[in-house]
Amino acid sequence: MNCRYSVVFLIALYSSAGGAEQQLFMVRSSQAFPEAMSTLQQTITKQGYSVSRIQHVDKGLTSSGFKTDTYRIVFFARVAELHQLSEQHPELIPYLPLQIAIFAEADETVLVAANPLLLAELYPATDLQPAFKRWHDDLASIFLAVQNAD
Repeated sequence: MNCRYSVVFLIALYSSAGGAEQQLFMVRSSQAFPEAMSTLQQTITKQGYSVSRIQHVDKGLTSSGFKTDTYRIVFFARVAELHQLSEQHPELIPYLPLQIAIFAEADETVLVAANPLLLAELYPATDLQPAFKRWHDDLASIFLAVQNAD
């Protein structure tokens, strides 16, 4: 997914969904960007996911006139689950792999991700609900670990 569309997706989900208790995950870390990025990747791996890619967004933002220090989108998934869901539910492909935006802001690092429970509202198939709930719980754990890292 193009980085511009990833950011638009996060904003669209935040502004349009009504029923999920929390529409976005967002935390601040006192770690500098490089350390927070390292902690994020390690925590994603500890949760059983693989980081599939890290997209540099700051270069595109800077060329569009925005001022930013550092901005990345980290894409991650459980590979077998990604293939299974893509095959059985191709309508989910635009939302996979999962994504976390991470950016520097002054002397802190901020992480943002859409709440996967929003997908549960869009795709109410009962076989998908456990995956959405697990993703929600895993994201909560990942964000907490990064926020609490020294």
